[in-house]
Amino acid sequence: MYDLVIIGGGPAGVAAGVYASRKQLKSLLITENFGGQSVVSEDIQNWIGTVSISGEKLAKDLEAHLRAYSGDIVDIKTGTRVTHITKKENTFTIETTNGDLIESRSVLVATGSTRRKLQVPGAEEFDNKGLTYCATCDGPLFSGKDVVVIGGGNAAFESAAQLLAYAKSVTLINRSDKFRADEVTVEKVLAHPNMKAITKAVMKEVRGEKFVTGFIYTNTETNEDTEMPIDGIFVEIGLIPTTDFVDGVAERNDHNQVITDPRTGRTNTLGIWAAGDCTDGLYHQNNIAAGDAVKALEDIYMYIQTTK
Repeated sequence: MYDLVIIGGGPAGVAAGVYASRKQLKSLLITENFGGQSVVSEDIQNWIGTVSISGEKLAKDLEAHLRAYSGDIVDIKTGTRVTHITKKENTFTIETTNGDLIESRSVLVATGSTRRKLQVPGAEEFDNKGLTYCATCDGPLFSGKDVVVIGGGNAAFESAAQLLAYAKSVTLINRSDKFRADEVTVEKVLAHPNMKAITKAVMKEVRGEKFVTGFIYTNTETNEDTEMPIDGIFVEIGLIPTTDFVDGVAERNDHNQVITDPRTGRTNTLGIWAAGDCTDGLYHQNNIAAGDAVKALEDIYMYIQTTK
């Protein structure tokens, strides 16, 4: 019987594992691999305390940090996923793809989410070669260049706002003539002299050589295609939280994000916490995910100590 099972190997999961070890909570961390979404980024410049680091190096550092502290307190199980959680009285049974049945007094869900991928010719070929899914991670790489943002929600406009600090120009492509983002945000971002939006447009193809050089979009009214030269493409068409395994044991919102108390990370089920990109938190970043997990661990520690 573990005190805590941590599910996920990104910044949130690893931060939780390190703190669980420091607090001497007998724990198990389960993950397919370490690193989270940022593992694909070539240059991360906003991981606090590190000026520049690749996603691959960040993943290795996270794992090394956890293993350095884990000792005989935190067990680590890699190469497997959690498929289901069952609650019985004050304990949980966690099932994995390897067929394991693990008992624990508490659970921290830190499985993050995956970016909804752009499904057009060339998108997969130029992924991470001028086409990216993280303006915060990769924006500085496009300093002085012409870039495009795909999407019309708050995330798309927030990415556009960040990119305007670096890029020569930012063009937003939206499939309808109305934006899903807040009106105040839309008005403020579109007022920038280096910003413009193309509406009633859908991506048709990404083009390039070694890196992205342009794209083709289709006007949804006229069905006409237009080719546009561009140096970078930032895709903001939504996230898919990795939360199916909590179905029936923790409440989720309409986007399948786990609903948490922002003060503690608690879910509606006593004994289950969540942190990072899998939650309904307003903002999702590596540093925020790690902080959310540490906050949850403080609360989990008090829960374990007061329920023994």
